[in-house]
Amino acid sequence: MVDLILFPSSYFNVSKVDEDLQAEYDAVKATGLFDVILFGYDKWFEEDQLVIKDIPQVERTAVYRGYMMNPEKYERFYQRLLENNIRLITTPKEYELMHVFPNVYELLKQDTAKMEIYPLYTQINVDSIKHTMGRFMVKDYVKSVKGTEFPKYFDKDITQEEFNQWMEVFYKYRGNLLTGGICIKEYLNLKHYGDHTNEYRVFYINNKIATITRNSGQSINALLPPQQLLEKYSHLESGYYTVDYAELEDGSWKIIEAGDGQVSGLAEYQDYEQYFKVLYEYLNE
Repeated sequence: MVDLILFPSSYFNVSKVDEDLQAEYDAVKATGLFDVILFGYDKWFEEDQLVIKDIPQVERTAVYRGYMMNPEKYERFYQRLLENNIRLITTPKEYELMHVFPNVYELLKQDTAKMEIYPLYTQINVDSIKHTMGRFMVKDYVKSVKGTEFPKYFDKDITQEEFNQWMEVFYKYRGNLLTGGICIKEYLNLKHYGDHTNEYRVFYINNKIATITRNSGQSINALLPPQQLLEKYSHLESGYYTVDYAELEDGSWKIIEAGDGQVSGLAEYQDYEQYFKVLYEYLNE
């Protein structure tokens, strides 16, 4: 039975949920299906000390909903929770597979953008990339730095010197969140409907499609990804993960991201309460 959800506490009050997760917390409570336990945000993320409110008397299986951790920290998190009678549904091996995109890339590459991987802080030959990809984007193994002045993509006009300077900006923004290495991904031409692309976030739970939700502000009447494509990726080696799909200009569909379900945010138009009802149902079938 999976009927426990673990949230990080507020930085300022260990008895309250983290403010950015309040809506999820309220939705969980509204379902009446799960118990909730909080752990100290600041102690864990800043000091690597796990402080838990209301430790179970017997072992219980739980879902973590909260912030990303690198795989090494997640493994410590998993083991420390076990010592406190909490077993997360996602093992460290499953987390590392889905959280670190290059790990799952081989399983997705038929339906995702081309990608090359480079070690951190090494010079990347931009002419070689331009020859194979044309337009391309930069991220580390987990995240990009979108929302900053860093370019969404680079094209054939970028010089080696300019690219090197931009990479310094990239490293500055990722800071101590920098993970793994550098991924150079082919930039895909997404189809637009007015000002919006057509992207969906799909949650898979116990290797079944659980929810399919619009994730880019598009109309409720926008085309859905092909069911055959969604089914194709329902058997990855984790019990709780996400895959993001986007429609391209030519009408085809590609995978643009994948992630561990515990640290994947709910989609823009997700009904939170309904989501947690589905989570409970699919985890306890």
